[in-house]
Amino acid sequence: MDITAIITGRRSVRAFRPDPVNQEHLLQILEAARWAPSPHGRQPWRFVVATQPMLKARLADAMGEEWQRQLALDGQEEAIINLRLEKSHQRIRGAPAVIVPCLYLEDLDQYPDPDRQGAETTMAIQSLGCAVQNMLLRAYSLGLDTGWMCAPLFCPDTVRAALDLVEALIPHALITVGYAAKDPVRRPRRPLEELIVRWD
Repeated sequence: MDITAIITGRRSVRAFRPDPVNQEHLLQILEAARWAPSPHGRQPWRFVVATQPMLKARLADAMGEEWQRQLALDGQEEAIINLRLEKSHQRIRGAPAVIVPCLYLEDLDQYPDPDRQGAETTMAIQSLGCAVQNMLLRAYSLGLDTGWMCAPLFCPDTVRAALDLVEALIPHALITVGYAAKDPVRRPRRPLEELIVRWD
């Protein structure tokens, strides 16, 4: 499969078949992340891989409790909250494998002023996105499907506690991995001429 076919073929999947994901494939996905660009080559990311049902359930339950509280703050109806929680739980528990990418800032350059330190952190976050994209593309090239959930951004302490992570690890995403149970509905992409704001 050439790179264009991989980029355009990758899709975001919410429902997976129960078939397990080969451990070697998971290692290849993580190896792809290792090659992403990063500030000063520091690779400011670490990964948690969850394949055991008990761990996935614990993570889903912990995040669900926090999300329920947040949705209630938004004034959403209880029936809608419960429906959204159930769908979210199914996505996490139903995925054969879950990868949690964490931001790791301990090795970054340190500056005396907040502006440069903030830029350093932003570079690290951007590089984490690159690492995740590498994983998504590698997974698709292996015949697997993925879903990128940003829920950990809204409850990093909850995720950290559920996974017994040290404070230096900042959960940023949750990547579900497996084989699609059905083809997802793909959202249309904006035409290229809308995205290029200047070309001289």
